[in-house]
Parts: sequence; C-alpha cells; structure tokens
Amino acid sequence: MLIDDVTIKVRAGHGGKGGVYFNSNLMSLGPTGGRGGNGGNVFVEGVSDLGALRQFRYKKEIIAEDGENGKKKLNDGTAGEDIILKVPVGTVLHNLDVGKDKEITKVGEKVLIAVGGFGGHGNWHFRSGKNTSPRQFQPGLPGETFTMRMELKLIADVGLIGYPNAGKSSLLNELTAAKSKVANYPFTTLEPNLGVYYDLILADIPGLIEGASAGKGLGIKFLRHIERTKVLFHLVSAESEDPLKDYYAVIKELMTYNEELLKKSEYIFLAKSDLIDEKSLKEKMADLKKAGKPVKAISIYDLASMEEVKKILNKLIKEKQG
Repeated sequence: MLIDDVTIKVRAGHGGKGGVYFNSNLMSLGPTGGRGGNGGNVFVEGVSDLGALRQFRYKKEIIAEDGENGKKKLNDGTAGEDIILKVPVGTVLHNLDVGKDKEITKVGEKVLIAVGGFGGHGNWHFRSGKNTSPRQFQPGLPGETFTMRMELKLIADVGLIGYPNAGKSSLLNELTAAKSKVANYPFTTLEPNLGVYYDLILADIPGLIEGASAGKGLGIKFLRHIERTKVLFHLVSAESEDPLKDYYAVIKELMTYNEELLKKSEYIFLAKSDLIDEKSLKEKMADLKKAGKPVKAISIYDLASMEEVKKILNKLIKEKQG
C-alpha cells in the first residue's frame, strides 16, 4: 500500500549541559569543566523510492540524539548524531506549528528541518580573578520540536487520468516496463503506478469519479498527484454509453480541486476501441471532439494506434530535452 500522507512529531537533539570539574593536580587547581555537545540535527533527503514514506506508518515520533554533557580536563561533550529521513521526491514538508512548507524535488536533495540545541558552557568558561573556583554551568538548549505533515505529490511528465477501468493501467503496461494490476472491475488501481518511457516518467493515477473532490470513491487522495504532472493523457473507455459526459465529469473534479489543472496540456484517448464497431467508434470520436482537445482512438491490440501514442511521447521527449 502506498503511504503518501503522514504526520509525525520531530524533535532535534537537546544540547548537553556544561561540566563542573576541577583540576586535581597539586599547584594546578582550577575549573576544567568542558562544554556540552550540540544536539543532533534532523535532515530530510529525497530518494527515488516511491514507497519511502512507509517507514512512518507506525513510527510517529522522530528524535535525534542529545548532545553529551561536558567532561573533565576541558573536554567537550560529543555532539548528538544527526538523523536523515529519506522521503520520495515530490514530498512537501508542512511544518504545522509555524505554517511553513518545504519541497523535495530532486534525488539527493537534503534540507535541514530541525536544528539541535547548543551545548552549555562548563565551569571553565566562568573562571575569573574573583571567582577562581566557579561552580556555574549552562544547561544545554532544547532542540527544535514541531509536528510535520509529509505529503507526497508525484512528479511525473505524463499523468494518465480518467474513470476507473478506462484502460490507464493497460496503456502504462504497454508503453513501459510497469506491471500495474489490470482487471475489469472498478478501482483496480488503488495507488499510483509509475513507468518510464525513455526519458519520460508516466504516472497511472487511480480512477476518478464524479464527486471525488468532495471525498466520494477514492476521494481527493490521488488528485494531489495530478498537480505536478506536466501533460495529461485523459482516457475515456469506448465502452462508455456517453464518453463526453464521462470526460466532463472528470474535468469537473479537476476544476473543483484546483483550476490550475485545466491549464495543463491534455490529450484525449478513446481507449479500448477494439471493443466497439466502426459506426459506434466514429460517433463517439465525433462526440469527444466537441471538447476541443486532440482526440485519438486507441487499443493496446492495435499497433498503429500505439505508434500514434508513441509519436506524442517522442515529441514530449524532444521538448523536455530542449
């Protein structure tokens, strides 16, 4: 199961307190308490693993190591170890306590999200001509603590959208090495699937239905994944009694969720075209063309139609390469 939205508690390490020690050597009396070590920091690093958020399904509290207390003979305490949280590229980090967001957009990108507390000074720091044997010390400062929501929004070049069982998974499997589940019942795909077509990343977005933006069916759980796709391949099943109605039902959900989605480049495909006769195919193609977008009839069993899809993808590759 894909985990794409989790909330955890993050705490950087606390700084160690300063040491209170004295030199025990005769004729060399004096304070020797060292400084406490700094607390460990918490970083987040982007990885290509789409399922990296699974680690936080049950682990809801992340605590970095505290700094060690100051030691004898002016030795400072050891700093606490940093923690690096691995998250999928495309994850938005929401600091719910201060209302600030950070995004991870590249593999290997690492950002500091929680700073460890500084270690306190030991009694050596407080020595003076009037205070030759100070017992003062500083406690370490607390590390940053906050609640963080991690929301994955897939970064893909092409997003495959449409009603459940419109043929999205079959098309993804045909074009890439992806092995999405395919079956003739609603909501076969319960999580986004990714495939790679040369330099393009294709994402099969689980089927949307009327009312999805209000939580119906799979709800808005996967609408967020459409936000970052550059181009939309909108699949409508040739088995539909009213393809244009199905098309606009999905468009309505996109608009309700985020009007910016309608500005993306979009191609309409009448999928499973091999399942209807020539007359019905022409009628449904004519109907879909009323949407004012490029429309093509396709079937994974029709090599010519698959070549038409590949031509579009190859064009997108050239545009991506500049």
